[in-house]
Formats: sequence, structure tokens, C-alpha cells
Amino acid sequence: MEYSIGDFSRLTGLGIHTLRYYEHESLITPKRNSGNRRCYSDKDLTWIEFIKRLKDTGMPIKEIRHYAKLRADGDPTLFERMEMLVQHRQALNEQIARLQEHKIKLDEKIEFYRNEIERVNNGFIEN
Repeated sequence: MEYSIGDFSRLTGLGIHTLRYYEHESLITPKRNSGNRRCYSDKDLTWIEFIKRLKDTGMPIKEIRHYAKLRADGDPTLFERMEMLVQHRQALNEQIARLQEHKIKLDEKIEFYRNEIERVNNGFIEN
């Protein structure tokens, strides 16, 4: 199926300016119709969803651009693309571990306050 830039914008949740920026940055290369208008495909939709996932997980645009170039270069770059994703996953796992550690410390502080509030409230209860 083919989509105009407006339809594609609605489908992806990305603004038209963002789509044009992604094209300018060589992240996506939509085909053009006979009137030189952008025509996006289901393949483009799958690719843009992956770009969004990479962005959401903290991959910088510069790295996404490199990944997109490798993707455009085809099968000879499969190993390099996989390695990029392995490294990104490792960085993501490290970030998750740090966040989990922060959550544990917050949970401990919340529990401290609960205990203190209970202690203070119990001290003011009349018998």
C-alpha cells in the first residue's frame, strides 16, 4: 500500500516536518510518484517504527543515521548492523540496571518515611 506524507504522518504519529527532517538526515528515503510527491510504503512504516524504537531507547540520531546507511548498503552490512544493536542493547541493559538501583533506593526512603510517620502517629495516640 502507498501512503501520502499526510497519511504516513497520521499512521506514524510523526509530524510532516519530522518526516522531512528524517528524509534530509537520510534516515528514510520514500519513493516519489509521477508528480514528484513522496509515496510511503508498508516497508517504510515498519522501518519508521524501528527508528522510533531506537530513539525511544536512547540511540542518538547520528548512530541511527549510520545504521540507516548500513541498511541501505544491504546484506554485506548485516554483521555490522547486528553489532550496533548488540552494543545498544548492552548500553540499555546498563541503564536499566542503574534505574533499578535508583528505584531500590527510593523504595527504601519511602519505607523509612512510612515507618517514621507510623512511629510519630503512634506517639500521639491517647490511651
